[in-house]
Amino acid sequence: MKDTVLNIGFDDTDSPKGMCTTYLAYKLIDSLKKENVKFVDYPKLIRFNPNIPWKTRGNGAVSLKIETDNPAKIKNKVIRFVTKFSDLKNGANPGVVFFENDTIPKQMMEFSKNALWQLVHRKDAKKFISDNRLESFHLGNGQGLVGAIGAIGYQFNDHTFELLSYRKKSHFGKKRKINPSSVRMMQEKTYPKTFNSYDTKKQRIIFAPHGPDPVFFGIRGEDADSLLYASKMIKTKEKPLGHLIFKSNQGTGDHLQNELNSSALKAYSSGIITGVISKEPVVENGGHVKFSISKNGIELTCFVYKPTGITKEASSLVMGDLVRIGGGIRRSSSKYGRVLNVEFIEVLRLQRKTISQNPLCIKCNKKMKSKGTDQGFECVKCGKKATKKTSFVVPRQISEQLYIPQPSAHRHLTRPTQRLYIINKPKKFNDLIPWFSNYSN
Repeated sequence: MKDTVLNIGFDDTDSPKGMCTTYLAYKLIDSLKKENVKFVDYPKLIRFNPNIPWKTRGNGAVSLKIETDNPAKIKNKVIRFVTKFSDLKNGANPGVVFFENDTIPKQMMEFSKNALWQLVHRKDAKKFISDNRLESFHLGNGQGLVGAIGAIGYQFNDHTFELLSYRKKSHFGKKRKINPSSVRMMQEKTYPKTFNSYDTKKQRIIFAPHGPDPVFFGIRGEDADSLLYASKMIKTKEKPLGHLIFKSNQGTGDHLQNELNSSALKAYSSGIITGVISKEPVVENGGHVKFSISKNGIELTCFVYKPTGITKEASSLVMGDLVRIGGGIRRSSSKYGRVLNVEFIEVLRLQRKTISQNPLCIKCNKKMKSKGTDQGFECVKCGKKATKKTSFVVPRQISEQLYIPQPSAHRHLTRPTQRLYIINKPKKFNDLIPWFSNYSN
């Protein structure tokens, strides 16, 4: 009898105070490897719309694809693990979805695509499950069902990988002791195969979390072999529990594919808008930059925050510049109304910037003085006259190019500069690569 292909999706098992959905995947896979199952692909770590207000950290969901001769047994095991390893006491609302088929239906792909850039309610997920007769399980309000469906339905146009190293339980909540110079050296040696491990400008590690969750560090890159090679260079004072390599949409900019038009400018939506600068930049308290962009009669306020490192470029924009901007719509407030929080600025066409000043006396090499409204100008030294001001072009302090935040301000989905022209195509899964490891075994 042919084994059943079983897709398992789960999400929202963590909280801001602890645990991690990927750690649950690690513990589950460790257990499944003792069963008679075959892994068909890498586990998927899918990051969804980062602007959802109730997300936990990176808004990531996980899915597994296996072949098994006893799907009922596996489903029961998954539910037990989700119940055991979810941070229920601190507000986790886990959801699990099972789908027995090798082919993912279009409606599930569409659901996943929507979850990438807009707000999808849990009631929509529950209706989708009911309409499509999917097997599911949830605790709490079932918010995790959105990511569980989405993780199964997600289709890669591009992908990256992440090797996540996990801590032993005895180290949860303790300070991570990682040698910064080893991380810097690893990034230099593995470039461009890995990305966003060390911020050279700020001279600090950016590949390790700071909270009490079980993740020790995470190395992101283009292929599994490069991550394994890179992980061997990291020097720490703590022996990790093990590692797990995920196939992911991190670093792909996937959430910014949607065009933000009049019907898509809803709160929490992510996407891009192309238009002209309609109100020149103003530097707000705290160093943030505010300006407005106009398209087809719609004007949208945009904010570039100081930690992005691109406020200087944003403040150099002038009215009439044609730009393409990516980001997320912030909910309206009494002070600002609808706002786009900027994640990148691409300058497509620069407006000529000119300034006018009193004319220069050719004879005396001094600026003339105005004689009054519409009365022209006169040199106070020699009496030479002129009828109008002199205009000249001012060099711009910005170029026609793409500007993205500095690495320490990147979101999980931000496409780093080194990946701008990289698109990874699917390759056959190689189970011989040590994509999973429990160091105590």
